[in-house]
Amino acid sequence: SRFCSLRDSPTQLEVAIMVSLKLQKRLASSVLKCGRGKVWLDPNETNEISMANSRQNIRKLIKDGFVIKKPQVVHSRSRVMRHLDAKRKGRHTGYGKRKGTAGARLPMKVLWMRRMRVLRRLLRKYREAKKIDKHLYHSLYMGAKGNQFKNKRVLMEAIHKEKAEKLRLKALTDQAEARKAKAKAKTERKTKRKTEQDEMARELDAQEEPKA
Repeated sequence: SRFCSLRDSPTQLEVAIMVSLKLQKRLASSVLKCGRGKVWLDPNETNEISMANSRQNIRKLIKDGFVIKKPQVVHSRSRVMRHLDAKRKGRHTGYGKRKGTAGARLPMKVLWMRRMRVLRRLLRKYREAKKIDKHLYHSLYMGAKGNQFKNKRVLMEAIHKEKAEKLRLKALTDQAEARKAKAKAKTERKTKRKTEQDEMARELDAQEEPKA
């Protein structure tokens, strides 16, 4: 601009010093396999760097340490980790921090799948350990599918209850069988005794007949 002072406009000497190193930077980025922004050219060796016009020359400059690939800029996650640790403790999770609905944040389907997997895993474990038979397994499996058990504790209680009921019914059946067997034995004894008495009476009758 015509309003610039004389000091603002570069002198011929400064123009001579301000050498364009665009070519060298491009070649260096190609050799170092990085972007042009990552390439550092030694400002004290501008003239020597400006003379390099091939990749071979650039490799020599890299070896001499006049051209360097800048180190990776650190992108620290310490603040993020600290924030996540606080969130695990329940901080920063109030109404003001929530964006979606409760169903969107933790869908009902996910909760259902988790519950089903827990219950089915327990049933499978009990069946393999022979704690329940395949018939009880199937009935409890279908009960779990029908939303009968709220959690693992309720299912375990149901299993214990079913097993206790089974044992009770078995005991009752055994008792009934024992009573039947006892009654049968009593009837048999009674019949046998009666038969013996009849035989004895017939024998006595037979002995008395010749006397008469």
